[in-house]
Amino acid sequence: MSTEADAAKQQIRERIWDLLERVRAVEPGVHGYIPAFKGADAAAQRLASLPVWQAAQVIKSVPDRAQQPVRERALLDGKLLYMAVPMLADELPFYLLDLHGIAVTAAEAASRTTAAEVARKIGVEEMQVVDIVVCGSVAVNRDGARLGKGAGYSDIEVALLQEAGLIRPSTVIVTTVHPLQVVDEPLPETEHDFSVDLIVTPDEVIECGPPRRPSGLYWDQLAEDKIAAIPILTLRAAARHG
Repeated sequence: MSTEADAAKQQIRERIWDLLERVRAVEPGVHGYIPAFKGADAAAQRLASLPVWQAAQVIKSVPDRAQQPVRERALLDGKLLYMAVPMLADELPFYLLDLHGIAVTAAEAASRTTAAEVARKIGVEEMQVVDIVVCGSVAVNRDGARLGKGAGYSDIEVALLQEAGLIRPSTVIVTTVHPLQVVDEPLPETEHDFSVDLIVTPDEVIECGPPRRPSGLYWDQLAEDKIAAIPILTLRAAARHG
């Protein structure tokens, strides 16, 4: 990513974080995080009312607190749920979650702290084709362009699924956000960024433009320290050069 695009993205993030804190739509201290916004439960309920959700059998979600109500709903609805290990900090970067055989509630299993204790970690080779990808956002526009918190984990997760053939043309990528996170302006995008198909707020569902998906990992855009910090990337980098 160019320094110019990076700076432009960060300016927008800072503005949204400031706005959400100012109107008390989030708890203080949201800077640097995917906002756990007021109304996240209602957004999850609205998502769960959609035919695309009701038809879905396999959900993959980020581990952010903002999307915890979506994960809980997936479990209550009997769907197979994959949740990314926070910061992809394991050679097996996804948790396999369902309520069979674990003595916790859906709310507990959906939290990343309890998931770390009760869920089995798996790699992409054990995963099924994903019907819905749930991501978090700091800002998103009606064309489906989104900004995460800037760490790039969601982009890597989607790229891994894409390379493994687990994202099909029918796969829907959705983000749940506060209405103030939906902006009217263009958002900077780079080659590895993906777009969302649906934006769900507590108040509305926004259908976005044609999907934009990475073909896989773009190694030339991955910093060495990022590769070193994510075990699955370290392994793949070694295989590429071995």
